[in-house]
Amino acid sequence: MPPRTALDQDAAPGPPAEAVAPLMRGIAVLRRLTLAGGTLSPSELERATGLARSTVDRITATLARMGYVRHDARDVVLTPRVMELGNAYLAALRLPALLDARADALADELDESVSLAVADLDGVRFIHQATRRRAMSVSFRIGDLLPAERTAPGALFAAEWDQMDWARWHSRLSGAPADAPFPALPPQPSSPSAHLPDFETRAAQARRDGWAVDDQLIEPGLVAVSVPVRDPATGRVACVASVVSHTSRHTAADLRTTLLPRLRTAVAAMETDLRQAPPPEPGPAPSGLAAWTTASKHELGREFIESLARGLTVLTAFGQGRSALPLTEVARATGLARATARRALITYEHLGLVTTGPDPRTFTLTPRVLDLGFPPLSRTTLPRLAAPHLRALADRLHEPTALAVLAPGAGTEIQYTAGADASRVLTVDIAVGARLPAAGTSLGRVLLADAEGPLPSALAEIRAQGYALADEELESGLRSIAVPVRDRSGRAVAAVNVATHAARRTLQNCVTDLLPALRSTADHIQADLHTASRFTHVPPS
Repeated sequence: MPPRTALDQDAAPGPPAEAVAPLMRGIAVLRRLTLAGGTLSPSELERATGLARSTVDRITATLARMGYVRHDARDVVLTPRVMELGNAYLAALRLPALLDARADALADELDESVSLAVADLDGVRFIHQATRRRAMSVSFRIGDLLPAERTAPGALFAAEWDQMDWARWHSRLSGAPADAPFPALPPQPSSPSAHLPDFETRAAQARRDGWAVDDQLIEPGLVAVSVPVRDPATGRVACVASVVSHTSRHTAADLRTTLLPRLRTAVAAMETDLRQAPPPEPGPAPSGLAAWTTASKHELGREFIESLARGLTVLTAFGQGRSALPLTEVARATGLARATARRALITYEHLGLVTTGPDPRTFTLTPRVLDLGFPPLSRTTLPRLAAPHLRALADRLHEPTALAVLAPGAGTEIQYTAGADASRVLTVDIAVGARLPAAGTSLGRVLLADAEGPLPSALAEIRAQGYALADEELESGLRSIAVPVRDRSGRAVAAVNVATHAARRTLQNCVTDLLPALRSTADHIQADLHTASRFTHVPPS
């Protein structure tokens, strides 16, 4: 059998007899949704996967039950919760948690984009991106896969390849349509490999120099310089740090003379961090998953594919301090029978999502897990996360809802960042982007109540009760109630409210009738925010 390459995004020929077919089909659906940017109709999924429509419907119903997709009119849409699969890999890898602060600081120092990437067979996959907010900026996302020969990190990884690795690479180049397995690449007018400098020569040069340059290999104008970050235990490349720019700011020669020394200094600090890092404290393992899948099967019947749901829970058994697990630990963490966990791991090994570790009795996740929904969601914002929840709340209460943040500056104004209207003749109409005095709105008050230090008595009461009311202060007849949305540290980064007319609800009605649903919505938004922001930056607006 030829060596496995980055082309093998779907199941290789001849799955093992013990592979779980519904799990393989579910993974195919998640991958197709990812390739499409996160949204496809069931009919499009049917055509893309070759599955029967009834099978697609059952798979998406199961994924929706797990919170990994939602149905939006006629479309199936990936949700932030699916990022927990990629989070499991990134937590187990540990490199983002240890090195992302150094990468972010270097990006701030240089005012250039900085990335961290790992090898994925004969490809390169990003695990961290610190980008610049400017009109011309790098658009690669965490989880994006690039061919090794089109990147500077690829030459550094290839500097350590053995004969089998080179055979894998040659196999892909000889048998693949141009750039077929790399959707993150910009379109090429002709076969790009025909115009590339000899990759084997570049890899040998990178081995001698200890760094590599991308001089417009990906697309005209894009340049990068890369340095390997070495594993202190093995001396091999653990990941590669890169500074990425464009030719209007730096030439390739300029990168070598101006940015490379500072990149090397940052990498030396990263390697020190790796050497001095204490052993990871195992994070909490998932619990009750097997019981949950059984209960879901009883409730939904044949529309819920239990073997798919159980198989996906196996990926979440891995994480911080649980990077390499034997079969017994996977079964214990998920509550699955040992035979069930074993068949899921066999399936994932066939799909390239897990591999055996240095100890052949243990399994580890591969970077390919990031193919399962992570890239299209890694650039999300808080308003995008909140939008479907605001819509659901407005439909449930038949009242308009909104999300707001404290506006930059003195913190005396709020800015509306998302909202959902209600089908009423008399309703609230405040446009996204509008600013209002924070002290005169329920949204602003609940955010002001999160300030550090002593508070005025009115704000202290709001902080204690966890919500704020506004009664006709902004406009006659307008009442609203708001609660905070908190980030992973517990800080209120936004607020969500429900507005109504005074003739429809008393203040007490706002508390008894609206507050429970409002708090539930804030909890859902927070859960999505906490999942999405574990390894990515989620802008509040």
